[in-house]
Amino acid sequence: MIREFVASDMDSVLRIWLESSVKAHDFVDRAFWESKLDDMRNIYIPASETYVYESGREVKGFFSLHGDTLAAMFVAPGCQGEGIGQQLMTKVKSLRKRITLGVYKENEQAVEFYKRCGFQEVSERRDSHIGYAELVMQLHS
Repeated sequence: MIREFVASDMDSVLRIWLESSVKAHDFVDRAFWESKLDDMRNIYIPASETYVYESGREVKGFFSLHGDTLAAMFVAPGCQGEGIGQQLMTKVKSLRKRITLGVYKENEQAVEFYKRCGFQEVSERRDSHIGYAELVMQLHS
C-alpha cells in the first residue's frame, strides 16, 4: 500500500535512501551519501511531500515531491524488481500533471526506468556536489 509519510517512517526512509544511493551510484564514495543523512532528515524530507510503499508493516520504498520536481524515488535494494517502483510512479503521476527530475547519467538503470515511465531527456547539467553529469527529464501527462 502507498500512503503518506509519517514521522515514524524516517529511519526506514533514510536507510532505503542510503543503501539504494550507494548501490545505484557505485561511482560515488559511500562517505558522500553518509554525509548527507542529516540534511535528508532535517531539510529535504521535511520540505517535501513524501509517500511510502509499505508491505507487511515494512517500508520498502518511497518518493518525495518538491513542487513539480520528483526529488527522490527509491526502493529498498532487496525489493527491487518487484514492481514497487512502477506502483510508486503511478502514484506520482496521479499527483502531478507535469513532473521534472534529475538523474545521474551513469545510473543507467534509473535512466531506463524513467524512460519506460514516459519521461524524456530535456537537458544535461553537472551536479554541483560531486561533478557528475545529471540528466534533466520531464513528463507531461
